[in-house]
Amino acid sequence: MTFCSDAGERDELLRRFASLDIADYPSVSPAASPRLLDDPSSTKALSDVMMALRKLREGIVASKRVDDFAIQAYLFNIRLSVLVKHPESYHPAILHVLRTIHPARNLTSVELQEVLSYLVLDAACRRADLAEAYAIRHRYKLRDTKVDAVLAALAHDNYVAFRRVQGSVDGHRAKLLEFAEADVRTHVLKCFGRTYLGVDREWLEKCSGQGWESLTRDHGVGWELDGVKVVIRKVRAK
Repeated sequence: MTFCSDAGERDELLRRFASLDIADYPSVSPAASPRLLDDPSSTKALSDVMMALRKLREGIVASKRVDDFAIQAYLFNIRLSVLVKHPESYHPAILHVLRTIHPARNLTSVELQEVLSYLVLDAACRRADLAEAYAIRHRYKLRDTKVDAVLAALAHDNYVAFRRVQGSVDGHRAKLLEFAEADVRTHVLKCFGRTYLGVDREWLEKCSGQGWESLTRDHGVGWELDGVKVVIRKVRAK
């Protein structure tokens, strides 16, 4: 709890959590956040907080509370879990809010739209289920231009539009969009491979959002670098 008390204000606490991932949490890959390996105290503190919040959720469910405290506790839990990309915490919490708490004690329109946007983006980005994302959006009549832009970009495999909206959303939504980023980038790289014989390195890095070293190391790009040019395919002499 020292981690929480040192932060002081709520916004500062969320900012600190946003800089962390649960690298050692059972459901998250250890490779997700290498920087945490050098800071085991932060990892343990975050894991302890997540466990405490899980127990709090269980207590609220067991007591069948649907008051303002339950709403705010769940909203904080959802926001924190989204920031650290822990779907095993935020997904069931969102469902409980929508299915149990909201019908008994209405969330504000802003709170409801926030929670719904997380659920839609989770379906589209993490689970790669656009049909479900659109179904949730239709069922709850969600009206959100940023969410609509994300869905349209994913539906059309438009990496440029995806990157544009990714840079315009808040930190919580940006974290959810990270789940889809690798797949969308892989698609655009395949398009480069099928379309071009060669491109400028600077343009490739700008379009993919990754440096050349990262593309070759992390994304398996086997193209050749010739000065400032990237050779994608060589024309065979007849």
